[in-house]
Amino acid sequence: MTQNTATTSTINYRIVFVLALIHFTGDFYSSFFTPLLPAFVDKLGLTLAQVGLITGMVRLLAFVVQPVIGYLADRYETRGFVLTGLFFTFFFIPFSGIAPNFWVLFMVLCIGSIGSSMFHPSTTGMVPLYSGNRTGFCLSLYNTGGTFAFALGPVFITWYVVRFGLEQMPYTLLIGAVAFLFCIRYLPVPITENLSHLGFLGSMKETLGKVYKSIFLIWLVMVLRAVTGQTFITFMPIYLADKGHDLVSVGLIVSFFIVGGTLSGLLAGYLADRTDFKKIFFVSHALMLPALLLYLYLPGPFVYIGSFLAGFAVLASLPLGVVMAQKLAPKSRSMVSSLMMGFAYGLGGAVSPLIGKLADIYGLETVLFYSAFLPLATLIFILKFPRVE
Repeated sequence: MTQNTATTSTINYRIVFVLALIHFTGDFYSSFFTPLLPAFVDKLGLTLAQVGLITGMVRLLAFVVQPVIGYLADRYETRGFVLTGLFFTFFFIPFSGIAPNFWVLFMVLCIGSIGSSMFHPSTTGMVPLYSGNRTGFCLSLYNTGGTFAFALGPVFITWYVVRFGLEQMPYTLLIGAVAFLFCIRYLPVPITENLSHLGFLGSMKETLGKVYKSIFLIWLVMVLRAVTGQTFITFMPIYLADKGHDLVSVGLIVSFFIVGGTLSGLLAGYLADRTDFKKIFFVSHALMLPALLLYLYLPGPFVYIGSFLAGFAVLASLPLGVVMAQKLAPKSRSMVSSLMMGFAYGLGGAVSPLIGKLADIYGLETVLFYSAFLPLATLIFILKFPRVE
């Protein structure tokens, strides 16, 4: 490390806020696509297989390539990854509203997703440096920036599109431009562990050599959690629209899902600084099945309650996986963070083309029902987690 400020025991709230703002801004624009799926389907005549294809690629680029950026971020002290990634996200995604066909929509969303993959690893790796002895809590605050964005973004963009139309979406990039200028002014240069003198294999041995089995186990649980979460996040808006909910209602229901996850993430992070991570992991994953079934089958306005409970259960463990990985591999904060938040989440979304195809064959409700049972498999792996306090 090259800065003493990173080793203090006091939380630097200003920098944590800036990092959370970056997370919020990037994810705010990333959240536009899912609730607008019904509008894109109507405008461009997309099939469920095409929805699955574009969603899978968006998730792949937004998350799966993060470990590469995380590896580089652990080796080079530069703000370039963060600022370039944030720019790609807030600048390109709004142009999806004027896409004339599937392939143009595919292109602008993919560029925006590449931007998302660039800023996440560096910012997540910076949080522990300014968190004092409250890493779990501060990572939850940082994560709240993203989850709150995914809660607010669908409400905002569905209201905006209903009020002004898809064609006016490019004007929304002005919001991101203001936040971008603020981040240029106050974002510090990321601090690395000075591993640039080591090659790839040398740095992997230095940072993960003794804990790779535990890291893999946590990552596997995060992948399985993401498959279920991404399936519901991607296809529930279409299912709800088929059940008669209008676009604004769909956006609000999606937001309730994210709000539930925001609150559970804060609670999980707070408890993680005071107790065993494994217990919180187990409880949250055990609650996923009943919560998701309530989300799927509660009638009428009660679906809002089901959505909140489902998000509360599904998203609670997201910051916990990151904190555990960073504590086990402190010299590779950015890369292991990207494995838990990016690579795992991206693989969960990458199966969307398969889920979409199965939904075309067997029906969307059937696929959602069986997807809700997947978290039960994670309980076995959670019992084998190392004890991290």
